[in-house]
Amino acid sequence: MLIAQLSDPHLTTGVLGAVPAAGLHRALGRVLALRPRPDCVVITGDLVDQGRPDEYAVLREVIGRYPLPVHLVAGNHDDRESLLDAFGGTPYLGGGFSAYYHVDHPDLTVVVLDSLTPGEGGGRLGEDQLGWLDGVLAGRPDVPALVCLHHPPVAVGVPAADAVRLADGDALAEVVRRHPHVVRVAAGHLHRPVTTGYAGTVLTVAPSTWRQASLTMSADDEIGWVDEPTAFLLHAVDDGGCVTHTVQVSHAAGQTCGY
Repeated sequence: MLIAQLSDPHLTTGVLGAVPAAGLHRALGRVLALRPRPDCVVITGDLVDQGRPDEYAVLREVIGRYPLPVHLVAGNHDDRESLLDAFGGTPYLGGGFSAYYHVDHPDLTVVVLDSLTPGEGGGRLGEDQLGWLDGVLAGRPDVPALVCLHHPPVAVGVPAADAVRLADGDALAEVVRRHPHVVRVAAGHLHRPVTTGYAGTVLTVAPSTWRQASLTMSADDEIGWVDEPTAFLLHAVDDGGCVTHTVQVSHAAGQTCGY
């Protein structure tokens, strides 16, 4: 099974809205050009920039006619109530009215977590959601699982980003470690591609479809934006595990498709 992991489109409206929308649209078109086509797309948070209803209307316009299943993840720039108003009860949120949910594909369980903590840049899951995750993963132990959230659960060596990571990453690791069929934990938030071992599996952080953050590994330097390629991750899951590829978009000569 092939899963395209996009992240951090930060859609908005007005004169600043064209570039983020074009970035997401082009990335989705690049996904469609892959052969074989992925089975689904996961967008790991910061779907919009300010959490406003009109921004979610833009998101619906961009993905509304997309021919592949799309699973949406809440990020710290999102607003939970507005997200649920726009997409609750639709397949984009697993058919339910919660920002954490799971979708049982025949060959993969996609589990989406909600790490949004209103008013804060960092994230938290909490005991109730972690207990829910434990039960969901126990329900299909023979099927590979992909666990998706916005905030990376570990420090990655970028002080500005590490200060706003998932607060209860150790508690998440305890749950994930109990379920060896979790083949990936997929996150966003950093606007950079990052890979590390985590809880007996692999954590992958997808770059942004909009713009990338500088690799600022010193606390004395200020983090900023850099003109690096937009890209997404492609996870190939089979019985032997998971292989992840980085697919460039903005600087690539690869084919794209309309939809």
